[in-house]
Amino acid sequence: MTPLFLGLAGTELSDAERGFFKSLDPAGYILFKRNIADTAQLRALTDALRELSGRDDVPILIDQEGGRVARMQPPVWPAFPRAELFDRLYDIAPVSAIEAARHNAQAIAVMLGEVGINVDCLPLLDVRQPGAHDIIGDRALGAEPLRVAAMGRAVIEGLRAGGAVGVVKHIPGHGRAMADSHVELPVVGAGADALETDLAPFIALSDAPMAMTAHVVYPAWDTTECASLSARVIGEIIRGRIGFDGLLMSDDLGMHALSGDFGQRAAGVLAAGCDIALHCSGDMAEMEAIAGAVGPIGDAARTRLDRAMATVAGRRSSASLDELAAKRDALLAVVPA
Repeated sequence: MTPLFLGLAGTELSDAERGFFKSLDPAGYILFKRNIADTAQLRALTDALRELSGRDDVPILIDQEGGRVARMQPPVWPAFPRAELFDRLYDIAPVSAIEAARHNAQAIAVMLGEVGINVDCLPLLDVRQPGAHDIIGDRALGAEPLRVAAMGRAVIEGLRAGGAVGVVKHIPGHGRAMADSHVELPVVGAGADALETDLAPFIALSDAPMAMTAHVVYPAWDTTECASLSARVIGEIIRGRIGFDGLLMSDDLGMHALSGDFGQRAAGVLAAGCDIALHCSGDMAEMEAIAGAVGPIGDAARTRLDRAMATVAGRRSSASLDELAAKRDALLAVVPA
């Protein structure tokens, strides 16, 4: 097995992808809108990925947050609310907001389970900051660390109850970034004391099964490398100060925050301490370059991967998507339009 989560090009596996993935045995896969047409097609695709890997619990990831980040969309699947609405409900009724977030996440997991997806890149634990770039914006659960942590835990629990592993992101915090890391490399100039605010939700959820790093430079901790490429940030802050011991994946290697060729990027994030390098585009030439730069998955990373996937082994929700969405909507009904 190789320490990679990889994307694919279309709605079904090509012969080239089948041969490549079979020989490489990536740790898992990630799906995007380009891979999705309808329920039957998507289920057939995830079944094919499981058959190819020979693992019933192979991680099949998706970014299904709700709001503007949703790979499975209407009219085939229901729309889910953006995280900001739960934050607004928290202003009115904190307990209701936590319950609504839990019901919503469980509903997402039920929907994902119906098509064979078992990992959702959710929740964001990024603490929203005034004046920051809106790449986080309404995707955040709030601007106050304790409420972000409380609702973030509810999301993790809701996903697990529905049979999906949650991924906290973007560790150690993307909320202050003044740039979109998809486009350029953000540099957060806040001092170490101020950054404790950003760390707080991740510390509270240090027992999360998986996390995704931020392609952000924090000069208070490392003046040159972004978190995904920084052995110091991963070792001293993520594994040390935060105390996270779950599976740590990089954010997408294809984002313009990173430089160098794709082999260098993959080798760099793994050398820095990420367990898994994430590559999303499905571009075969890029994946071949990455494959040539990485070795087999390490024992510690494999243990973390297995431990994360074991948290949802055999789990099936006792409630339906419609039931959970109705409970969520009843709680959110008090939020002003």
